[in-house]
Amino acid sequence: MRSPVHPEGFPFIALFGMLSLVCSRLCRRVAAVFALLAGFSAYFFRDPERAIPSGEGVIVSPADGRVVGIETVDQVPFLDGPAQRISIFLSIFDVHINRAPIEGKVTWRQYNPGRFLPANVPKASLDNEQNSIGIEDGGYKVLVRQIAGIIARRIVCWVDPGQAVARGERFGLIRFGSRTDLFLPLSAKVAVTVGQKVQGGSTIIAHRS
Repeated sequence: MRSPVHPEGFPFIALFGMLSLVCSRLCRRVAAVFALLAGFSAYFFRDPERAIPSGEGVIVSPADGRVVGIETVDQVPFLDGPAQRISIFLSIFDVHINRAPIEGKVTWRQYNPGRFLPANVPKASLDNEQNSIGIEDGGYKVLVRQIAGIIARRIVCWVDPGQAVARGERFGLIRFGSRTDLFLPLSAKVAVTVGQKVQGGSTIIAHRS
């Protein structure tokens, strides 16, 4: 049975829990603070199961959060041309697991070091530390970009080129507030609007066309 908390969070929970236990004999208020931090760590690293939509041509959201931008951009790596970019901002209260938007094979991956601007500003997509993966299914390509933020300082990705992924499959996470950009071909029909809340793996974000 899968743990409701992702293993990435276990070290934080153990550390704060241990500090709370040690401090409980010295100062209850400090112990309570560490206990709250342990509880928040369990909450932040929660990893709920999701009902993955079925159906041909469905593209699901790669992250939980709020859609903060939908626009056309030029010369996107891996897609080799212009694309539609859907930007999702993840607050510290959102689930931070990233999921594959389509079924296919990871055929490209690139990590770029960078700055740590607030993840909800437009420049974050270009200037911040980021990890991008390209997924291809029968010639249809999408690009998912994990972007670090002012608080998020660690990007985790569990897939490499050559690995097959299922629609909605977990492929990574970003710690403590971040942004995820999804790049789609211009032919894709976007099914969300700016300001809409989405759930990774379960919200239909677009349809292939």
